[in-house]
Amino acid sequence: MPRHGNIGLVAIGRNEGERLRLCLGSVPGGMPIAYVDSASTDGSADFARSMGAVVVDLDLAMPFTAARARNAGLEAILGAWPDLEYIQFVDGDCELEPGWLAAAEAFLRSDPAVAAVCGRRRERYPERSFYNRMCDGEWNTPIGEAEACGGDAMFRVDALAEAKGYDPAIIAGEEPELCHRLRGRGWRVRRIDSPMTIHDADMHRTRQWWMRTVRSGFGYAQVWQKTRMGKGEPLYFRQLASALFWTFGVVLAGLLAALVLGPVGLLAVPVIWLVQLARLTRRGGFAWGWHMLAGKLAETSGILRYLLTRIAGRKQGAIFYK
Repeated sequence: MPRHGNIGLVAIGRNEGERLRLCLGSVPGGMPIAYVDSASTDGSADFARSMGAVVVDLDLAMPFTAARARNAGLEAILGAWPDLEYIQFVDGDCELEPGWLAAAEAFLRSDPAVAAVCGRRRERYPERSFYNRMCDGEWNTPIGEAEACGGDAMFRVDALAEAKGYDPAIIAGEEPELCHRLRGRGWRVRRIDSPMTIHDADMHRTRQWWMRTVRSGFGYAQVWQKTRMGKGEPLYFRQLASALFWTFGVVLAGLLAALVLGPVGLLAVPVIWLVQLARLTRRGGFAWGWHMLAGKLAETSGILRYLLTRIAGRKQGAIFYK
């Protein structure tokens, strides 16, 4: 079992209800906990206090982001327990798997060059919706050296201090951006073959999936913009190029074809999309293929949203999908 004096847990959430109860209930007794609440109206903050957590209520006057919440939790838990060596971050809709904390701590102790370690996240109810199943597949990433971890991971406190934590302005992709900076400082990130958390996406409607994908597009653009001038390759260039190609690129191809062939050339647009849909369908079925293709529209919407906020000089808060 982990030595509770060495590990603290930071959970973030907004109106997670029963999911938060499962989350905090999975934490071993006596372990330091900080819970950061983003204006919940379901009593989440009071429940966390009843579980002995230090609770941080984020100021409504500033835009909410998961990165800002994690930084606030990190500051709170280290303020109360300054001698912690490791911090386990977890989203409030996730439950820790038995044995994960011990496995993660042991791995970090075995390799001082590793800043963060993560394991296998799985969906609680993949059978309840197509979107839950998509998420479950999304979490199934390779074991070994990793470019980044997700929202659930155990970090070395020294590494977090060196990197000065998350960038609070980033609304999606804040974990890869942090890991990018850590790798630039010589740290490593690893994914190990160990069950880590059970996630409850609770995603049943197309609008939820659409807004989640819009958020991804916004994050791709924002993180690429920040990392393109730093050390190493900028993040998310491939994702940006793919989204823009399958939207604006295909439309441009149709317009060019129309200049050569006349109005009939515009048929190139639906033909290209249908061919791509057929290719994707062969890989994962029609429903998966359609969502992968339509997702490029949602990602492009997020990219344009980022450009507009940047031009206007506005700050964008979190894009919620549930």
